[in-house]
Amino acid sequence: MSLFLSVVPVSEAIEVVRRTAPLPGCEDIPLKDALHRALAGDVCADSDIPGFDRSTVDGYAVAAADTTGASEAIPAMLPCRGRVGMGSRDAGSISPGACKYVPTGGALPRGADAVVMIEHAEQIGDDVLVHRPVAPGENVVSRGEDFRAGEVVLERGRVLSPRDIGVAAAVGAGRVSVATVPRIGIISTGNEVVPVAATPGPGEVRDANSHLAGAFVTERGCRPVYFGIVRDERAALEKAISSALDTCDVVLVSGGSSKDERDNTAAVIADLGKVLVHGIALAPGKPTIIGTARGKPIIGLPGHPASAFVVLVAIVDHLLAAMLGTTISRRTLSARLRQNIPSTRGREDYVRVSVRDGEAVPVFGKSGLLNTLVQSDGVVRVPASSEGFEVGEEVEVILW
Repeated sequence: MSLFLSVVPVSEAIEVVRRTAPLPGCEDIPLKDALHRALAGDVCADSDIPGFDRSTVDGYAVAAADTTGASEAIPAMLPCRGRVGMGSRDAGSISPGACKYVPTGGALPRGADAVVMIEHAEQIGDDVLVHRPVAPGENVVSRGEDFRAGEVVLERGRVLSPRDIGVAAAVGAGRVSVATVPRIGIISTGNEVVPVAATPGPGEVRDANSHLAGAFVTERGCRPVYFGIVRDERAALEKAISSALDTCDVVLVSGGSSKDERDNTAAVIADLGKVLVHGIALAPGKPTIIGTARGKPIIGLPGHPASAFVVLVAIVDHLLAAMLGTTISRRTLSARLRQNIPSTRGREDYVRVSVRDGEAVPVFGKSGLLNTLVQSDGVVRVPASSEGFEVGEEVEVILW
């Protein structure tokens, strides 16, 4: 193995991970189990929604022409021909010059094309005084106005929210086709790494990256599978990665990606398959590895949690989205810089920032410090073509 990184642009690294992503599988599941799952097929309306003309207010169904000129001083007087019951299969009809009471959501009787709000009418005996004119279609939702039969309501690749679940139910989708949940194998490496429950001795650190990566992939709709901590021994790492490949769709290995004599990740990936990228023009995260074995992606993450998290956001996010058939949806906001952000042309920088009162404040810290993760609200991406941003510039903050 060469002792030097062959650095590629971030855009190329993203293309590589998307190209190596296994095609998403799919399964049909009950709608009640589909929250936060990615659709593997479109959801279409099985009929017109609504299936009838209905009122959006409590009031009186009328022919709009019969209310022309109505006012408080000279109301239109219309005989009331009864009430429409909620859920009634037949709302009946009204003749010209008459009206019928209809509740919110009730069906519009034949002959009516508008509804007068109850607040703008007064019933006296069998007659209704209308104090304000209405236009055709006012206070009415027409049949099929929401969705037409066969219309795509929710598109393939959409991650279902509670709102989407409600809409799917309304259009008759009792079962939906969703992408199968990818299994992501997670391995931490390093003689210095100890379990979270252990008290670190001199030169030791707790295993933050397994939990960081596991929570990240869970948030993205994937299932983490933990393979524990592996010492810096080539045979042990090869065995762990091989076991992960047996049962998982992707393997994430944290640590062991830098170029020195004891770092084995790239060598083991090369033995098992192929190293496609070793080094990305990304800061932090330059020594990231992208490889494949048995047709499955293997990503070597930096050992420092802050760097690993940036790589998860900048690179791994694209891999997971491709596997689920979704697009990446970033939460962003615009803010003005309170401090300069310097950068080196040719390298894409992800600078952690906190946001207060519309201002973005860079959270600079030495490599390996964890506090920048909890002190920041997100990152500002500095393109490789830029030498940074100056104080007062408006920047886009990608929120964590």
